[in-house]
Amino acid sequence: MKKYSALKEIQALISQKQLTLPDLLAYYFKQISANEHLNAFNEVFFYSAEVQAKAVQQRIEQGTAGKLAGMVIGIKDNICYQDHKVTASSKMLDGFVSPYSSTVVQRLLEEDAVIIGRLNCDEFAMGGSNETSYFGPAKNAANPELVPGGSSGGSAVAVQADLCLAALGTDTGGSVRQPAAFCGQIGLKPTYGRISRYGVIAYASSFDQVGPITSSVEDAALLLQVLAGADDHDSTVSPLAVPDYPAQLNEEKKLNIAVLKETIESDALDPEIKAAILKSIADLKEKGHNVAYVSFDLLDYLVPAYYILTTAEASSNLSRYDGVHYGHRNTEAKSLTELYKRSRAEGFGEEVKKRILLGTFVLSAGYYDAYYQKAQQVRRLIREKMDHLFEDYDLILSPVAPTTAFKIGDNVQDALVMYLADIFTVLPSLSGNPAIALPLGNNTAGLPLSIQFTAKHFEEGKLLAFSQAFLK
Repeated sequence: MKKYSALKEIQALISQKQLTLPDLLAYYFKQISANEHLNAFNEVFFYSAEVQAKAVQQRIEQGTAGKLAGMVIGIKDNICYQDHKVTASSKMLDGFVSPYSSTVVQRLLEEDAVIIGRLNCDEFAMGGSNETSYFGPAKNAANPELVPGGSSGGSAVAVQADLCLAALGTDTGGSVRQPAAFCGQIGLKPTYGRISRYGVIAYASSFDQVGPITSSVEDAALLLQVLAGADDHDSTVSPLAVPDYPAQLNEEKKLNIAVLKETIESDALDPEIKAAILKSIADLKEKGHNVAYVSFDLLDYLVPAYYILTTAEASSNLSRYDGVHYGHRNTEAKSLTELYKRSRAEGFGEEVKKRILLGTFVLSAGYYDAYYQKAQQVRRLIREKMDHLFEDYDLILSPVAPTTAFKIGDNVQDALVMYLADIFTVLPSLSGNPAIALPLGNNTAGLPLSIQFTAKHFEEGKLLAFSQAFLK
């Protein structure tokens, strides 16, 4: 069976009776077994996926199936699915079974997607390489000695290695876009508030956003249409109507595109990534788009502001994991204080502890004004600067990451290097804009290259239509 890159191919074959959904699922099970060394899955849902596949196949034959019938999809291991384990790749939640489903899972099921398993990720989505996972790192299918990116590394590898058709990740500061870039896939971070966060284990609540990783723009558009929209369980979700994103894909227009000059001229940018992006800029001009270089003088403040704000939110969000309510619990503690200390010390990994400590520090008396409040002010300046740029431009172009995928273990001991790798992806996260990572082929070593485009708030339709034309 060949690799399918889009749902429409699978649906056509099923309608022609050349393929059944249970057969397709069996193919993916076989693929997962053959690629266990990539460590993409924390768990495969063999039983529930088979039950789903048979039920959806019946609905297809009866003509009552949903939009996603034929799609086999994986979910990041921080997205709750009723009666299934969810751990956020942490010892803290090892063995925890979710009593309810997240809104995104519920919407997948309502449209007849088949959920094949939960995918490896950085612990509590904290990391940029998938190396902080309690279950060990996922590995890049292009070269298993390399990281797949993070925190949604398992999601990107699963699509890259043909272990499922599509996957859901979560993006706090680039955690859908960067792994998609490292694995040569399409990664979409929607506008903050476009998709419900209900049932998604929180890292930083004012940044977290669910997004799809796919091999086709069509599937990204379809998944966004299914997942987006108001939700009574999440007051931060926008009440705006959800457009028909797939129908907008053929709306080709000549756009005004701003290139962030400092990102292209950065000394940290890999020469082959730079060359590929410059070629793309030339191609865009040739196709009639207006492309102009603009300066973004707040670039140096992006990473500091991002890490101050997200760690502050993380310290608050993760306070619930205390060994009392649920999660890992030390059995030898002699007092309540000792129970808290031991349970959290044993349950959390080093990176999570580091971020909790940093977040607690910036929120503490005497430092709140100097760090947290100042970072919030910088975030407001960034948002205003982006809004100003979008008065004149439709899209903003930049790299996704400064480098291609790096070796497992190379950057683990240098937190600064790891954090600075987020420099290009945190901008849309701070401003809440939608952004997409698109593949640009491979470099001379055969590793995927990528480019990032950012759009105005809630203009995913324009972003996806442009992406469709860009990849033709």
